[in-house]
Amino acid sequence: MNSEQFPCSSDLRAIADDLGFSAIGVAEVSEVPQPVIDQYNKWIKAIHHGEMAYMERYEDIRRNPRLLLDNAQSIIAVVANYHSPLKPRKNALKWASYSLGDDYHDVMRKKLAVLASFVEENWGGEIRVCVDTAPIFERYWAQQAGVGFIGKNSMLIVPEVGSYVFIGIILSTVKFQPNEPCTLSCMGCNACIRHCPGKAISLSSTIDARRCHSYLSIEYRGELPSELNLDGKIYGCDVCQSVCPHNFNAPTTKIAEFLPRQEIIDLSHDDINAMTQEDFSRIFRRSAIKRTKLTGLQRNNLHCTKK
Repeated sequence: MNSEQFPCSSDLRAIADDLGFSAIGVAEVSEVPQPVIDQYNKWIKAIHHGEMAYMERYEDIRRNPRLLLDNAQSIIAVVANYHSPLKPRKNALKWASYSLGDDYHDVMRKKLAVLASFVEENWGGEIRVCVDTAPIFERYWAQQAGVGFIGKNSMLIVPEVGSYVFIGIILSTVKFQPNEPCTLSCMGCNACIRHCPGKAISLSSTIDARRCHSYLSIEYRGELPSELNLDGKIYGCDVCQSVCPHNFNAPTTKIAEFLPRQEIIDLSHDDINAMTQEDFSRIFRRSAIKRTKLTGLQRNNLHCTKK
């Protein structure tokens, strides 16, 4: 089975399109080049990952995806657009746009399972599905698969789609014919660097999570700096994406589960302050926002209007 390369068939692309994926590509499994590993380790050593200790673990697996699936030959990378433009409202809370629909982990995992089953039924082999939780360089592999390129804000940018995307990875022991890596790059406008509210993006495209409003409002569990003003950002931050020219004509998602929930959009500062655990559990059921917990949302709320 593995001595022959199989093309990424039009049927596979058609299934991916039917599932709502915006792009699909294939990369040959190999060890991640040393310069990529060195750059990542330098970032970790500088503590630019903040308190996300899980990013320090499993260096061997990040380097070699075959440790996730023995004899893996191909990485199938897909992206799903979650963009849904909202009309700005005065004094409205600002939520990361990815968080306004259903939890992407669940949605992507179900869709990838369908795609993986199609691969198994048609080509056999073994597969493993990864959605943002396995120690694998997803953006690197998506670029190697020709799906897009990594912008200065570290986001994957997909041509004609933008960066409002989730990445899904399928490891397969089947040797598919790989795509050419994407060699495109940023326009050089540095808009994401100039407009980042926390000045978290350096000119060398290094992200310091400790200054990033998305990290501080979602991942960070401690007390926020007393002087921090989140400017209404109750959960996450989309500034570096909203100012990116690649997103100016971003299409609206085709996946209904990613469409914004009106009940979340309508929440006010007072609603967050008065919210009970029962309210939180009901409103954010099947939502990625559960990650920050009620205490986290109410902590963030104190800094949304701080002068």
